[in-house]
Amino acid sequence: MDKAELAQFAALLEDSTEDLYDNAPCGYLSTLMDGRIVKVNATLLNWLGYRGDQLVGRVHFADLLTAGGKLYHETHFAPLLAIQHEVSGIALELKGADGRRLPVLVTSVVKTGAGKQPQLIRTTILDARDRRTYEIELLRARKEAERASAEAERARLVAETERARLQQVVSILQKSLLPPELPQIPGLQAAAYYHPASVDEIGGDFYDLFPLGGDRWGFFLGDVCGKGPQAAAVTSLIRYTLRAAFLIDSDPVHTLTVLNAALREHYDDDLRYCTAIAGTVTMNNDRVAVTLASGGHPPAVLLRADGTVDLVHTPGGMLVGVLTDSRFTPATVTLEPGETLLLYTDGLTESRTKAGPRYSEEDLYAFVRSLAPAGAHATIDALADLLESFGDGLEDDTALLALGNPAPGAGIDAAGSS
Repeated sequence: MDKAELAQFAALLEDSTEDLYDNAPCGYLSTLMDGRIVKVNATLLNWLGYRGDQLVGRVHFADLLTAGGKLYHETHFAPLLAIQHEVSGIALELKGADGRRLPVLVTSVVKTGAGKQPQLIRTTILDARDRRTYEIELLRARKEAERASAEAERARLVAETERARLQQVVSILQKSLLPPELPQIPGLQAAAYYHPASVDEIGGDFYDLFPLGGDRWGFFLGDVCGKGPQAAAVTSLIRYTLRAAFLIDSDPVHTLTVLNAALREHYDDDLRYCTAIAGTVTMNNDRVAVTLASGGHPPAVLLRADGTVDLVHTPGGMLVGVLTDSRFTPATVTLEPGETLLLYTDGLTESRTKAGPRYSEEDLYAFVRSLAPAGAHATIDALADLLESFGDGLEDDTALLALGNPAPGAGIDAAGSS
Protein backbone atom coordinates (compact mmCIF):
# COMPACT_ATOMS: atom_id res chain seq x y z
CA MET A 1 0.00 0.00 0.00
CA ASP A 2 1.23 3.53 -0.75
CA LYS A 3 1.21 6.34 1.78
CA ALA A 4 -2.18 7.72 0.60
CA GLU A 5 -3.85 4.34 0.98
CA LEU A 6 -2.30 3.84 4.40
CA ALA A 7 -3.53 7.24 5.52
CA GLN A 8 -7.04 6.52 4.24
CA PHE A 9 -7.05 3.14 5.98
CA ALA A 10 -5.82 4.67 9.26
CA ALA A 11 -8.62 7.26 9.11
CA LEU A 12 -11.16 4.49 8.80
CA LEU A 13 -9.80 2.89 11.97
CA GLU A 14 -10.09 6.07 14.04
CA ASP A 15 -13.32 4.90 15.71
CA SER A 16 -13.92 5.84 19.30
CA THR A 17 -14.28 3.09 21.86
CA GLU A 18 -17.80 4.24 22.58
CA ASP A 19 -18.74 4.05 18.88
CA LEU A 20 -17.27 0.56 18.63
CA TYR A 21 -19.34 -0.52 21.64
CA ASP A 22 -22.62 1.13 20.63
CA ASN A 23 -22.59 0.18 16.95
CA ALA A 24 -21.01 -3.24 17.15
CA PRO A 25 -22.58 -5.95 14.93
CA CYS A 26 -23.79 -7.66 18.11
CA GLY A 27 -25.64 -6.66 21.25
CA TYR A 28 -23.78 -5.74 24.43
CA LEU A 29 -25.14 -5.21 27.89
CA SER A 30 -23.73 -5.15 31.41
CA THR A 31 -25.66 -6.05 34.54
CA LEU A 32 -25.05 -6.12 38.24
CA MET A 33 -24.73 -9.52 39.85
CA ASP A 34 -28.48 -9.50 40.55
CA GLY A 35 -29.12 -9.08 36.81
CA ARG A 36 -30.11 -5.39 36.82
CA ILE A 37 -29.07 -3.73 33.55
CA VAL A 38 -26.55 -0.91 33.96
CA LYS A 39 -25.37 -0.53 30.38
CA VAL A 40 -26.67 -1.54 26.94
CA ASN A 41 -25.44 -0.72 23.45
CA ALA A 42 -27.42 0.91 20.64
CA THR A 43 -27.39 -2.27 18.52
CA LEU A 44 -29.38 -4.23 21.11
CA LEU A 45 -31.72 -1.29 21.77
CA ASN A 46 -32.48 -1.09 18.04
CA TRP A 47 -33.15 -4.83 17.87
CA LEU A 48 -35.57 -4.70 20.80
CA GLY A 49 -37.12 -1.29 20.09
CA TYR A 50 -36.25 0.28 23.47
CA ARG A 51 -34.56 3.49 24.58
CA GLY A 52 -31.67 3.24 26.97
CA ASP A 53 -33.49 5.01 29.83
CA GLN A 54 -36.28 2.42 29.60
CA LEU A 55 -33.88 -0.38 30.52
CA VAL A 56 -30.87 0.96 32.43
CA GLY A 57 -31.43 0.81 36.17
CA ARG A 58 -35.04 -0.26 35.67
CA VAL A 59 -35.06 -3.76 34.14
CA HIS A 60 -33.27 -6.98 34.93
CA PHE A 61 -31.84 -9.05 32.11
CA ALA A 62 -34.26 -11.89 32.91
CA ASP A 63 -37.17 -9.48 32.36
CA LEU A 64 -36.24 -9.32 28.68
CA LEU A 65 -36.59 -13.09 28.32
CA THR A 66 -39.69 -15.09 27.35
CA ALA A 67 -41.41 -17.17 30.04
CA GLY A 68 -39.53 -20.30 29.05
CA GLY A 69 -36.25 -18.42 28.79
CA LYS A 70 -36.76 -16.82 32.19
CA LEU A 71 -37.30 -20.24 33.76
CA TYR A 72 -34.17 -21.59 32.08
CA HIS A 73 -32.19 -18.53 33.21
CA GLU A 74 -33.20 -19.02 36.81
CA THR A 75 -32.68 -22.78 36.95
CA HIS A 76 -29.63 -23.26 34.70
CA PHE A 77 -28.07 -20.13 33.24
CA ALA A 78 -27.63 -18.05 36.41
CA PRO A 79 -26.48 -20.93 38.67
CA LEU A 80 -23.96 -22.10 36.05
CA LEU A 81 -22.66 -18.56 35.58
CA ALA A 82 -22.24 -18.15 39.34
CA ILE A 83 -20.15 -21.33 39.49
CA GLN A 84 -18.11 -21.04 36.28
CA HIS A 85 -18.12 -17.23 35.81
CA GLU A 86 -18.70 -17.89 32.12
CA VAL A 87 -21.54 -19.28 30.02
CA SER A 88 -21.21 -19.45 26.22
CA GLY A 89 -23.55 -19.81 23.25
CA ILE A 90 -26.86 -20.33 25.06
CA ALA A 91 -29.91 -20.15 22.77
CA LEU A 92 -32.65 -17.92 24.25
CA GLU A 93 -35.40 -15.60 23.06
CA LEU A 94 -35.67 -11.91 23.97
CA LYS A 95 -38.95 -9.97 24.00
CA GLY A 96 -39.03 -6.74 22.04
CA ALA A 97 -40.92 -3.62 23.08
CA ASP A 98 -43.68 -4.55 20.62
CA GLY A 99 -43.90 -8.14 21.89
CA ARG A 100 -41.94 -9.66 19.02
CA ARG A 101 -39.54 -12.45 19.86
CA LEU A 102 -35.89 -12.27 18.91
CA PRO A 103 -33.93 -15.56 18.81
CA VAL A 104 -30.44 -14.94 20.15
CA LEU A 105 -27.26 -16.68 21.30
CA VAL A 106 -26.08 -15.41 24.69
CA THR A 107 -22.56 -15.44 26.12
CA SER A 108 -21.96 -13.99 29.59
CA VAL A 109 -18.74 -13.45 31.53
CA VAL A 110 -18.41 -12.34 35.18
CA LYS A 111 -16.01 -9.43 35.78
CA THR A 112 -14.16 -9.77 39.06
CA GLY A 113 -12.29 -7.22 41.12
CA ALA A 114 -9.59 -7.42 43.76
CA GLY A 115 -9.77 -10.68 45.64
CA LYS A 116 -11.69 -12.27 42.74
CA GLN A 117 -14.92 -10.80 43.99
CA PRO A 118 -17.70 -10.77 41.30
CA GLN A 119 -18.57 -7.22 40.33
CA LEU A 120 -20.33 -7.20 37.00
CA ILE A 121 -21.76 -9.47 34.33
CA ARG A 122 -20.84 -8.63 30.75
CA THR A 123 -23.07 -10.22 28.13
CA THR A 124 -22.71 -10.50 24.36
CA ILE A 125 -25.87 -11.21 22.34
CA LEU A 126 -25.81 -12.49 18.74
CA ASP A 127 -28.83 -12.27 16.43
CA ALA A 128 -29.88 -15.85 15.69
CA ARG A 129 -32.89 -15.17 13.49
CA ASP A 130 -31.22 -16.50 10.33
CA ARG A 131 -29.95 -19.50 12.25
CA ARG A 132 -33.41 -20.12 13.73
CA THR A 133 -34.95 -19.92 10.25
CA TYR A 134 -32.36 -22.39 9.02
CA GLU A 135 -33.01 -24.72 11.95
CA ILE A 136 -36.75 -24.51 11.41
CA GLU A 137 -36.24 -25.29 7.73
CA LEU A 138 -34.03 -28.24 8.63
CA LEU A 139 -36.60 -29.48 11.12
CA ARG A 140 -39.37 -29.11 8.56
CA ALA A 141 -37.30 -30.96 5.96
CA ARG A 142 -36.56 -33.67 8.48
CA LYS A 143 -40.22 -34.05 9.38
CA GLU A 144 -41.16 -34.18 5.69
CA ALA A 145 -38.46 -36.80 5.10
CA GLU A 146 -39.69 -38.83 8.07
CA ARG A 147 -43.28 -38.50 6.85
CA ALA A 148 -42.26 -39.52 3.33
CA SER A 149 -40.31 -42.46 4.75
CA ALA A 150 -43.29 -43.51 6.86
CA GLU A 151 -45.60 -43.24 3.85
CA ALA A 152 -43.16 -45.25 1.75
CA GLU A 153 -43.00 -47.90 4.46
CA ARG A 154 -46.80 -48.02 4.67
CA ALA A 155 -46.96 -48.28 0.88
CA ARG A 156 -44.39 -51.09 0.97
CA LEU A 157 -46.35 -52.98 3.62
CA VAL A 158 -49.57 -52.51 1.63
CA ALA A 159 -47.82 -53.70 -1.53
CA GLU A 160 -46.41 -56.73 0.27
CA THR A 161 -49.82 -57.53 1.72
CA GLU A 162 -51.46 -57.16 -1.68
CA ARG A 163 -48.77 -59.26 -3.32
CA ALA A 164 -49.16 -61.97 -0.69
CA ARG A 165 -52.93 -61.90 -1.23
CA LEU A 166 -52.43 -62.04 -5.00
CA GLN A 167 -50.01 -64.94 -4.67
CA GLN A 168 -52.51 -66.79 -2.49
CA VAL A 169 -55.27 -66.21 -5.06
CA VAL A 170 -52.96 -67.27 -7.90
CA SER A 171 -51.94 -70.40 -5.98
CA ILE A 172 -55.57 -71.33 -5.27
CA LEU A 173 -56.62 -70.76 -8.88
CA GLN A 174 -53.60 -72.63 -10.20
CA LYS A 175 -54.35 -75.62 -8.00
CA SER A 176 -57.97 -75.59 -9.17
CA LEU A 177 -56.71 -76.12 -12.74
CA LEU A 178 -54.69 -79.20 -11.79
CA PRO A 179 -55.71 -82.50 -10.23
CA PRO A 180 -55.07 -82.48 -6.46
CA GLU A 181 -53.29 -85.80 -6.85
CA LEU A 182 -52.98 -88.54 -9.43
CA PRO A 183 -55.02 -91.71 -8.96
CA GLN A 184 -53.23 -94.84 -7.81
CA ILE A 185 -53.43 -97.39 -10.61
CA PRO A 186 -52.44 -100.99 -9.84
CA GLY A 187 -49.57 -102.01 -12.06
CA LEU A 188 -48.84 -98.46 -13.28
CA GLN A 189 -46.47 -95.81 -12.01
CA ALA A 190 -47.88 -92.29 -12.40
CA ALA A 191 -46.00 -89.16 -11.38
CA ALA A 192 -46.50 -85.48 -12.22
CA TYR A 193 -44.93 -82.14 -11.39
CA TYR A 194 -45.91 -78.53 -12.02
CA HIS A 195 -43.28 -75.79 -11.79
CA PRO A 196 -44.56 -72.19 -11.99
CA ALA A 197 -42.20 -69.64 -13.51
CA SER A 198 -43.75 -66.92 -11.32
CA VAL A 199 -45.78 -66.98 -8.11
CA ASP A 200 -47.49 -63.75 -9.21
CA GLU A 201 -49.12 -64.98 -12.41
CA ILE A 202 -51.35 -67.89 -13.35
CA GLY A 203 -49.87 -70.18 -15.99
CA GLY A 204 -51.61 -72.08 -18.75
CA ASP A 205 -49.99 -75.51 -18.49
CA PHE A 206 -52.25 -78.44 -17.60
CA TYR A 207 -52.29 -82.22 -17.14
CA ASP A 208 -54.67 -84.91 -15.87
CA LEU A 209 -55.05 -88.66 -15.43
CA PHE A 210 -58.48 -90.18 -14.82
CA PRO A 211 -60.39 -93.51 -15.11
CA LEU A 212 -62.39 -94.46 -18.21
CA GLY A 213 -63.74 -97.71 -16.83
CA GLY A 214 -62.33 -101.19 -16.55
CA ASP A 215 -58.59 -101.27 -17.06
CA ARG A 216 -58.52 -98.12 -19.21
CA TRP A 217 -57.43 -94.63 -18.18
CA GLY A 218 -57.38 -91.32 -19.97
CA PHE A 219 -54.61 -88.70 -19.76
CA PHE A 220 -53.66 -85.40 -21.31
CA LEU A 221 -51.03 -82.70 -20.97
CA GLY A 222 -50.72 -79.36 -22.73
CA ASP A 223 -49.88 -75.69 -22.76
CA VAL A 224 -52.21 -72.75 -23.44
CA CYS A 225 -50.78 -69.77 -25.28
CA GLY A 226 -50.36 -66.85 -22.85
CA LYS A 227 -50.63 -66.35 -19.10
CA GLY A 228 -52.91 -64.73 -16.59
CA PRO A 229 -56.69 -64.92 -16.05
CA GLN A 230 -57.50 -65.35 -19.75
CA ALA A 231 -55.13 -68.30 -20.06
CA ALA A 232 -56.62 -69.77 -16.87
CA ALA A 233 -60.13 -69.50 -18.34
CA VAL A 234 -58.97 -71.30 -21.49
CA THR A 235 -57.23 -73.97 -19.40
CA SER A 236 -60.42 -74.60 -17.44
CA LEU A 237 -62.42 -74.98 -20.67
CA ILE A 238 -59.80 -77.37 -22.08
CA ARG A 239 -59.73 -79.65 -19.03
CA TYR A 240 -63.49 -80.07 -18.79
CA THR A 241 -63.89 -80.40 -22.58
CA LEU A 242 -61.25 -83.14 -22.80
CA ARG A 243 -62.70 -85.08 -19.88
CA ALA A 244 -66.19 -84.91 -21.41
CA ALA A 245 -64.87 -85.87 -24.86
CA PHE A 246 -63.07 -88.93 -23.45
CA LEU A 247 -66.31 -90.15 -21.87
CA ILE A 248 -68.11 -89.94 -25.22
CA ASP A 249 -65.35 -91.43 -27.37
CA SER A 250 -61.94 -92.22 -25.90
CA ASP A 251 -60.15 -92.11 -29.24
CA PRO A 252 -57.42 -89.46 -28.70
CA VAL A 253 -57.86 -88.03 -32.20
CA HIS A 254 -61.57 -87.60 -31.48
CA THR A 255 -60.92 -85.86 -28.15
CA LEU A 256 -58.54 -83.35 -29.70
CA THR A 257 -60.98 -82.75 -32.56
CA VAL A 258 -63.75 -81.97 -30.03
CA LEU A 259 -61.40 -79.65 -28.15
CA ASN A 260 -60.46 -77.87 -31.38
CA ALA A 261 -64.14 -77.29 -32.18
CA ALA A 262 -64.84 -76.01 -28.65
CA LEU A 263 -61.98 -73.48 -28.79
CA ARG A 264 -63.04 -72.28 -32.23
CA GLU A 265 -66.63 -71.85 -31.02
CA HIS A 266 -65.83 -70.07 -27.75
CA TYR A 267 -63.05 -67.85 -29.11
CA ASP A 268 -64.15 -67.19 -32.66
CA ASP A 269 -63.32 -63.46 -32.46
CA ASP A 270 -60.35 -63.80 -30.10
CA LEU A 271 -58.05 -66.61 -31.18
CA ARG A 272 -57.12 -68.91 -28.31
CA TYR A 273 -55.13 -72.06 -28.91
CA CYS A 274 -52.94 -74.63 -27.18
CA THR A 275 -50.61 -77.52 -27.74
CA ALA A 276 -51.72 -80.83 -26.25
CA ILE A 277 -51.14 -84.56 -26.05
CA ALA A 278 -54.14 -86.75 -25.21
CA GLY A 279 -54.20 -90.49 -24.87
CA THR A 280 -55.41 -93.64 -23.20
CA VAL A 281 -53.65 -96.24 -21.06
CA THR A 282 -54.82 -99.85 -21.10
CA MET A 283 -53.50 -102.39 -18.60
CA ASN A 284 -52.71 -105.67 -20.39
CA ASN A 285 -51.19 -108.20 -17.98
CA ASP A 286 -47.55 -107.16 -17.54
CA ARG A 287 -47.67 -104.66 -20.41
CA VAL A 288 -49.17 -101.18 -20.68
CA ALA A 289 -50.68 -100.19 -24.03
CA VAL A 290 -50.66 -96.43 -24.74
CA THR A 291 -52.51 -94.75 -27.58
CA LEU A 292 -52.04 -91.03 -27.99
CA ALA A 293 -52.46 -88.11 -30.36
CA SER A 294 -50.69 -84.76 -30.42
CA GLY A 295 -51.71 -81.29 -31.46
CA GLY A 296 -48.55 -79.29 -32.10
CA HIS A 297 -46.91 -80.58 -28.91
CA PRO A 298 -43.31 -81.77 -28.38
CA PRO A 299 -43.09 -85.55 -28.79
CA ALA A 300 -43.39 -87.83 -25.79
CA VAL A 301 -40.13 -89.43 -24.65
CA LEU A 302 -39.93 -93.18 -24.09
CA LEU A 303 -37.30 -94.41 -21.62
CA ARG A 304 -36.61 -98.04 -22.58
CA ALA A 305 -35.73 -100.77 -20.13
CA ASP A 306 -32.43 -101.32 -21.99
CA GLY A 307 -31.30 -97.75 -21.22
CA THR A 308 -32.10 -96.28 -24.64
CA VAL A 309 -34.48 -93.38 -25.33
CA ASP A 310 -36.99 -93.06 -28.19
CA LEU A 311 -39.31 -90.24 -29.24
CA VAL A 312 -42.98 -90.95 -29.94
CA HIS A 313 -43.59 -88.83 -33.04
CA THR A 314 -47.02 -87.75 -34.26
CA PRO A 315 -46.20 -86.04 -37.57
CA GLY A 316 -48.69 -83.51 -38.91
CA GLY A 317 -50.40 -82.79 -35.60
CA MET A 318 -51.57 -79.17 -35.70
CA LEU A 319 -52.04 -76.59 -32.97
CA VAL A 320 -55.42 -77.01 -31.27
CA GLY A 321 -57.85 -74.14 -31.84
CA VAL A 322 -56.18 -72.38 -34.78
CA LEU A 323 -57.96 -73.92 -37.78
CA THR A 324 -61.49 -75.25 -38.09
CA ASP A 325 -60.34 -78.47 -39.77
CA SER A 326 -57.14 -79.13 -37.79
CA ARG A 327 -55.73 -82.65 -38.22
CA PHE A 328 -54.28 -84.79 -35.44
CA THR A 329 -52.10 -87.88 -35.84
CA PRO A 330 -52.32 -90.93 -33.54
CA ALA A 331 -49.47 -93.11 -32.31
CA THR A 332 -49.29 -96.25 -30.21
CA VAL A 333 -46.61 -97.57 -27.91
CA THR A 334 -46.35 -100.50 -25.52
CA LEU A 335 -44.61 -100.02 -22.20
CA GLU A 336 -42.70 -103.15 -21.32
CA PRO A 337 -41.77 -103.75 -17.67
CA GLY A 338 -39.21 -101.12 -16.58
CA GLU A 339 -40.19 -98.59 -19.28
CA THR A 340 -41.52 -95.06 -18.74
CA LEU A 341 -43.29 -92.56 -20.99
CA LEU A 342 -42.52 -88.87 -20.29
CA LEU A 343 -44.71 -85.94 -21.38
CA TYR A 344 -43.59 -82.33 -20.83
CA THR A 345 -44.43 -78.77 -21.84
CA ASP A 346 -41.97 -76.46 -23.58
CA GLY A 347 -41.34 -74.35 -20.48
CA LEU A 348 -38.61 -76.90 -19.78
CA THR A 349 -36.91 -76.67 -23.17
CA GLU A 350 -37.18 -72.88 -23.32
CA SER A 351 -35.48 -72.31 -19.95
CA ARG A 352 -32.27 -70.35 -19.65
CA THR A 353 -29.38 -72.07 -17.96
CA LYS A 354 -27.07 -70.20 -15.60
CA ALA A 355 -24.44 -70.31 -18.32
CA GLY A 356 -26.72 -68.29 -20.62
CA PRO A 357 -27.96 -70.50 -23.49
CA ARG A 358 -31.42 -72.00 -23.54
CA TYR A 359 -31.98 -75.58 -22.46
CA SER A 360 -32.80 -77.25 -25.76
CA GLU A 361 -34.72 -80.41 -26.63
CA GLU A 362 -31.36 -82.03 -27.41
CA ASP A 363 -30.20 -81.17 -23.89
CA LEU A 364 -33.36 -82.71 -22.47
CA TYR A 365 -32.99 -85.91 -24.47
CA ALA A 366 -29.39 -86.25 -23.33
CA PHE A 367 -30.44 -85.71 -19.72
CA VAL A 368 -33.26 -88.26 -19.93
CA ARG A 369 -30.93 -90.71 -21.65
CA SER A 370 -28.69 -90.50 -18.59
CA LEU A 371 -31.66 -91.51 -16.43
CA ALA A 372 -32.86 -94.50 -18.44
CA PRO A 373 -33.98 -96.93 -17.33
CA ALA A 374 -35.85 -95.05 -14.62
CA GLY A 375 -39.32 -95.29 -13.17
CA ALA A 376 -41.88 -92.50 -13.34
CA HIS A 377 -41.08 -91.15 -9.88
CA ALA A 378 -37.32 -91.12 -10.37
CA THR A 379 -37.72 -89.42 -13.75
CA ILE A 380 -40.01 -86.69 -12.41
CA ASP A 381 -37.84 -86.13 -9.32
CA ALA A 382 -34.74 -85.68 -11.47
CA LEU A 383 -36.49 -83.23 -13.80
CA ALA A 384 -37.92 -81.31 -10.82
CA ASP A 385 -34.39 -80.88 -9.46
CA LEU A 386 -33.24 -79.77 -12.91
CA LEU A 387 -35.95 -77.10 -13.07
CA GLU A 388 -35.03 -75.85 -9.60
CA SER A 389 -31.41 -75.54 -10.69
CA PHE A 390 -32.40 -73.04 -13.39
CA GLY A 391 -33.40 -70.48 -10.72
CA ASP A 392 -34.60 -67.29 -12.41
CA GLY A 393 -33.92 -68.76 -15.85
CA LEU A 394 -37.49 -70.07 -16.15
CA GLU A 395 -39.61 -67.82 -18.34
CA ASP A 396 -42.60 -70.14 -18.67
CA ASP A 397 -44.40 -72.68 -16.49
CA THR A 398 -43.59 -76.36 -16.93
CA ALA A 399 -45.85 -79.38 -16.54
CA LEU A 400 -44.49 -82.93 -16.40
CA LEU A 401 -46.37 -86.25 -16.52
CA ALA A 402 -44.70 -89.66 -16.46
CA LEU A 403 -46.41 -93.04 -16.90
CA GLY A 404 -44.36 -96.12 -16.20
CA ASN A 405 -44.66 -99.88 -16.24
CA PRO A 406 -42.76 -100.86 -13.07
CA ALA A 407 -39.97 -103.36 -13.43
CA PRO A 408 -40.45 -106.73 -11.73
CA GLY A 409 -39.75 -106.44 -8.00
CA ALA A 410 -40.12 -102.63 -8.02
CA GLY A 411 -42.52 -102.89 -5.06
CA ILE A 412 -45.88 -101.40 -4.17
CA ASP A 413 -44.50 -97.86 -3.77
CA ALA A 414 -43.49 -97.82 -7.41
CA ALA A 415 -47.14 -97.93 -8.41
CA GLY A 416 -48.08 -94.72 -6.59
CA SER A 417 -48.45 -91.17 -7.81
CA SER A 418 -47.12 -87.72 -6.97
